[in-house]
Amino acid sequence: MSLALKAIHTHALDFWLARLSVVVIACLQLLMINDLTVGPRWFAPAVEVALLIPLSIATAWTQISARDARTHEHWQVIARVRYLIRLLALFMTAVITLINFEALMQLVHALLAGHATRVGQTLLLDALNIWVTNVLIFGLWFWSIDRGGPASHGVVDNCRCGFLFPHMTMNTPEAEGWRPGFIDYLYLAFTNATAFSPTDTLPLSRRAKLLMMFESLVSLLTIALVAARAVNILA
Repeated sequence: MSLALKAIHTHALDFWLARLSVVVIACLQLLMINDLTVGPRWFAPAVEVALLIPLSIATAWTQISARDARTHEHWQVIARVRYLIRLLALFMTAVITLINFEALMQLVHALLAGHATRVGQTLLLDALNIWVTNVLIFGLWFWSIDRGGPASHGVVDNCRCGFLFPHMTMNTPEAEGWRPGFIDYLYLAFTNATAFSPTDTLPLSRRAKLLMMFESLVSLLTIALVAARAVNILA
């Protein structure tokens, strides 16, 4: 069994934290007050849950099978399923990103159009909803793309790292062998959304930089334009 295949069942909790974040996103979309989504309110969460169910089943299967795998052929089957899981997870994250960005555009359009029927309090709540969803989405993106994906953490050369975490620059026994988990990427997404720039973790790859730029743009639109306009309505 190669090191790359061993990584399939490492950080098992991270996989389920990522799946849980998708459930939280679906719940936030159901709690949206104004009609800012394409189709019925339940449509977007239904699509996400429909993608999440087979993804979760496949994830559970690979983790259980990895414990019992003995032959090279068995590991090859697990590797192929893991590759399909990665593709489906990236597709689901892209779909959620588009849905949330569409909701933001609808909200900005409603504000610029000066719809008097929109109540300031509900705009503030929807803006907060979109901002929190944005943080969760980019936590998923950062976790999914760094070091070749979560199943490859610890087995890909440092030159392919998308982010430089503080632990990776420390020369201490505690930092030796440290690998980022989903919570670390979620924290990265949160700090980037609040500071509009890197804080303690730096992007190394062009892909990571573009993702951080896009997250900052969405966060800036939400906080600077939507929230400010809603406060003006309240005033």
